[in-house]
Amino acid sequence: MVAEHTEQGESPRSDRPASSTTGEGPVAAVPPTPATVAPLGRHWGRYDLLWRVLAAAGSGLAQLLALPPYGLWWLGPLSAALLAFAVAGARLRRAAWLGALSGATLMVPLVRWQDIFGVDVWLAIAGAETVYFLPMAMGIALAVRLPGWPVWTAALWVAQEAVRARWPLGGFPWGKLAFAQPDTPFVGYAALGSSALVSFAVALTGGVLLWAALRALSATATARARAVSAAAGVLVAAAVLVGGVLAPSVARPAPAETVTVAMVQGNVPNVGEMSILGERMQVLRNHADGVHELAAAVRAGEEPAPDMVLLPENATDIDPFRDPEAEEIISAAARDIGVPLLWGMSRFNDDGTRYVQSVVWDPETGPGDVYVKRYLVPFGEYIPYRDFFTRFVQRLEQVSSDAVPGTEPGAIDVAGTTLAVGICFDVAFDPPVRESVAAGGQIIVIPTNNANYNFTGQTQQQLAITQLRAVEHGRSAVVVSTSGVSAVVDPDGTVAYESPEAEADVHVAEVTAMDGHTPATRLGSAPEAVLSALGVASVLAAVIVTRRRARG
Repeated sequence: MVAEHTEQGESPRSDRPASSTTGEGPVAAVPPTPATVAPLGRHWGRYDLLWRVLAAAGSGLAQLLALPPYGLWWLGPLSAALLAFAVAGARLRRAAWLGALSGATLMVPLVRWQDIFGVDVWLAIAGAETVYFLPMAMGIALAVRLPGWPVWTAALWVAQEAVRARWPLGGFPWGKLAFAQPDTPFVGYAALGSSALVSFAVALTGGVLLWAALRALSATATARARAVSAAAGVLVAAAVLVGGVLAPSVARPAPAETVTVAMVQGNVPNVGEMSILGERMQVLRNHADGVHELAAAVRAGEEPAPDMVLLPENATDIDPFRDPEAEEIISAAARDIGVPLLWGMSRFNDDGTRYVQSVVWDPETGPGDVYVKRYLVPFGEYIPYRDFFTRFVQRLEQVSSDAVPGTEPGAIDVAGTTLAVGICFDVAFDPPVRESVAAGGQIIVIPTNNANYNFTGQTQQQLAITQLRAVEHGRSAVVVSTSGVSAVVDPDGTVAYESPEAEADVHVAEVTAMDGHTPATRLGSAPEAVLSALGVASVLAAVIVTRRRARG
């Protein structure tokens, strides 16, 4: 799997003799030039630039369509293949802007829902996310010069996603290759190596199929060699898919008990508008009414008695620790249903900051254990460098108080079952759910507030990430939202229940609590670190090899 490195208007080196002799005897034949091995990176004539532009844009579009709400997951490998096709043989400057084209084609429409904060915020976020595709594309342009390039280019996808999930401002991992595979054969790799191994498998499959296709079309290879290459590529891709199907069976967690879980989606006024944040008492009452409705259904024998009731993030933005009326509304709901509630709320501090929390509220003893959201949304839940940014964008002053991130895993005991809690944005990052499960979490619970994003695709994108987390840790996952989508996800990533958007909803489900950890839970970030290092090492190796060839 060696790729040619040429530029538009250039041809591969072919002026070396195949062999030579000296007075001391024959010298080994010079290895064939890359052009005789594979046509990847060849010059495509007068339409070379056009083909590259189309491939780069096609890469971004394929990944966009692979992700929810479109869900054409099989386009994920094609995205990785098209980007390699676009930049192979290109100079690094050209590879960079081709990467930018690919990234923008994906990111601008993908995060369109961010325009709730303004078109400028949406485009700024999309632009920042696009930047990461430049160094990746440059790295791929170098890595395709090496034997075995599908492996190295797949590792570079992991490296790009790893950096993007961490920097700046804590990162923004939306749009990973892995997140387009919530219930496909690829998602099984999450049980071994989290989202990093899923992205690697997707990109590797695309690279192998591209290699096979180009070898099969090579004019310099024999018919037998072309057939063997095509068959080998298909077999490797098939093996990757089979491996994903089998992966979750490795050290599968064991069932512990069945828990009856109730979910209350209270809905909010003015769905899709920023003004819903001001309708605080109505939102609180909507969710309390949902608990009372459930209690009445249980007394009438219409619903089974739950062991616990889960409520979403921001089920109250009125701090019940400071407001007696809010406290009584929540306490009355807990007394009516007679089981612990997990209630999402904002807790305000004397200095004007606040915590985004999920609090266990017992019907007899009141508030108990707390989980504080760890990954906050920049410019949504807090304004970084507030004095600087609000000077230029006064609209940001609508975020009147800055939330403070938590630091502890969300392993919370509710009615004798330990929940692995991650609030909303937490679920997009590997550490929060992983550390909560490692701390004893038996069921994954994701309280969320997506009311500003109903009918934009954002809710489906977040649900897909939750499906991956379920497979990653071998546990059922429950999503409970203010206005949808609330859902129950089985450990294999299958959605067992999904609520409508922008409607009130109460649902009771039997969920199996699990004990034991998958390899992904145990290994943590190690697979991501190894694959990222492999990608970076391949770039360094390509630079060294290229310089040696130039000197020779």
